[in-house]
Amino acid sequence: MCTIKLFLFIIPLVISSRIEQQNSSFDSISSEPKSRFAMLDDVKILANGLLQLGHGLKDFVHKTKGQINDIFQKLNIFDQSFYDLSLQTNEIREEEQELRRATSKLQVRNAEVRNMSLELSSKLDGLLEEKSILQRKVRHLEEQLTNLIQNQPGIQEHAEVTSLKTFVEQQDNSIKDLLQTVEEQYKQLNQQHSQIKEIENQLKRTGTQESTENSLSSKSRAPRTTPTLQLNETKHTEGIPADCSAIYQRGEHASGVYTIKPYNSQVFNVYCYTESGSTWTLIQHRKDGSLNFNETWENYRNGFGQLDGEFWLGLEKIYSIVTQTNYILRIELEDWKDNKHYVEYSFHLGDHETNYTLRVAEIAGNVPMALLEHQELMFSTWDHRAKGHLDCPESHSGGWWWHGGCGENNLNGKYNKPRAKSKSEKRRGIYWRSQNGKLQSIKSSKMFIQPRDLKSFE
Repeated sequence: MCTIKLFLFIIPLVISSRIEQQNSSFDSISSEPKSRFAMLDDVKILANGLLQLGHGLKDFVHKTKGQINDIFQKLNIFDQSFYDLSLQTNEIREEEQELRRATSKLQVRNAEVRNMSLELSSKLDGLLEEKSILQRKVRHLEEQLTNLIQNQPGIQEHAEVTSLKTFVEQQDNSIKDLLQTVEEQYKQLNQQHSQIKEIENQLKRTGTQESTENSLSSKSRAPRTTPTLQLNETKHTEGIPADCSAIYQRGEHASGVYTIKPYNSQVFNVYCYTESGSTWTLIQHRKDGSLNFNETWENYRNGFGQLDGEFWLGLEKIYSIVTQTNYILRIELEDWKDNKHYVEYSFHLGDHETNYTLRVAEIAGNVPMALLEHQELMFSTWDHRAKGHLDCPESHSGGWWWHGGCGENNLNGKYNKPRAKSKSEKRRGIYWRSQNGKLQSIKSSKMFIQPRDLKSFE
């Protein structure tokens, strides 16, 4: 830059010098002809200026190349740092997944520890009460013995009295030892409980992308309950029919809660849904997220929720119904844009020894891949994973029929409100995969069953 400025400074001087020479030549009266070499000095000056300008430009180019090389070096360092950071992030995610799985196991262990603590506390209270009763008896015997000795000082203690005192002392020592052992076990259980709580807190702090409101809550799960199917009213109790189609054929055409008794089964209540001159037995209903579907295997077997709200009828009840004849499975879905979809399958359901294996074949509908056809789909929950399955209930939430991998749908997952969510969050919720391959969150879902031959229970 300095060279350029110098050149710009020299050029006006050369031009002014040239003008002065011309003026002096016009003023001169000399008759000598103008020399053709009069401009040589000017050319030298101009050439020298251009040479310096070239050197300056050359230096500027060298400096620019050096700066560009420095920039590329810094970019390479940044790329390496970013790559190392991505590797560390992947390691952290893997550690997080392992920690979640460990926490899930610890939660089950925590429940067992809690139950053991309650049992030990109950036993401890019983022992203390027995000790108190025994001490009162001992004091009463000692008073009687003292009175006997005072009234008859010359008489030695009876052998039975001595034996009884020895027995009482031994029992008292045994009770003391047992109480000490129980207290030590109780302390150990409390320590284990504290360690489990600390690990759960660490998991909550390390949650990155799936802070999962869940985070092993997901996965820190809500305390396990044992909910039962509740109902407000039963509309039919006499001559108990085998399913909803039998109720409809008897003239009961209103949707509602009814009592049925399938063949070789106990009496239980179902919700019969009547529409367009036909009735279906409702086995699952999701509509507002008021019920937590991340339940245990036992609750999925027996059923939970309210029949006139959100509920799961129960695998054992469903099995008792569909073993009577050939049934159709119908699934109705509604997305957050109020678009409604449905699909119907012919299906076969196994018993509890097969993990209620489901096999379906589509009959009609507009929900592709709602369930994998002609595959053995085994039911799994977070505390009962079918053999060969991945951590589908753990990573996807809820209980569902999966096949090896985690499938393309889950209607018993966490109820997600219509917010922008990541793919992993959608997989933990109610979803199905559309024709364009995208995961679609579901606003509501219903699952029904109905005999293929509606006259089968006449």
